[in-house]
Amino acid sequence: MSIRLLDCAPMSPHVPRWHVATPCLLVETDHGLVLVDSGLGVHDHTSPSRMVRGFSIALGVQHDPSLAACHQIARLGYTPEAVQHIVLTHLHFDHAGGLPDFPHAQVHLHRREHDALVHRRGWSALAYDPADFAHGPRWVLYDTPTIDWLGLDAIRLPFEPEMYLVPLHGHTLGHCGVAIRDAGGWLFQAADALPTNAEFDLTPNWLNRLAIGPHVPRLRAWAAAHPEVRLLAGHVWTRTVAAHVWNGD
Repeated sequence: MSIRLLDCAPMSPHVPRWHVATPCLLVETDHGLVLVDSGLGVHDHTSPSRMVRGFSIALGVQHDPSLAACHQIARLGYTPEAVQHIVLTHLHFDHAGGLPDFPHAQVHLHRREHDALVHRRGWSALAYDPADFAHGPRWVLYDTPTIDWLGLDAIRLPFEPEMYLVPLHGHTLGHCGVAIRDAGGWLFQAADALPTNAEFDLTPNWLNRLAIGPHVPRLRAWAAAHPEVRLLAGHVWTRTVAAHVWNGD
């Protein structure tokens, strides 16, 4: 089995001025292909909402429909229907915008994140785009952690290789990381609970707490205790993404 990294929402923000990718993971499992986060969708490029247009200006989002996950997956030789499951870290438009391109897929998500969408709770709900959910996703919701995964509370997902939803609430009310076992050990997509490139000293802790939540100090200590785990952030400098494929067992 393998894990492929796809950049489904490239950005070039003005401050700081750098080029960043938004990695989505395409995972081969016993349930077929599982997509972890969906990036921007085709509609975000061809007919973006006012909210997406505003964020696009601020973040320097690159608009090109060929970058949508469904098209990148097609270039790998798969149809969008081959993706039967999507696991979301959270519902911000740059992570969930591709959902309408996979209307048949079951969408796995923490219940608190779904509740925040339904009730528009918290300032982080400003980056939820109603167009991403207008098709009526087939939600599969999770709540209480059921297992200890390397010292972090986790919820087992119904796939092999092992995959876990790891609650890291803060950036949004139901934000989670996703842990995936592969031949080399573990890949942990901590998403927007970590600063760009998972570089813990990139930004001051007060700014981290304000923008991405309270988990950076805890994840710093956790990562030092688990150097065998490959840690991935929700946004990374593009040089770290290029054509990564992890082969599984």
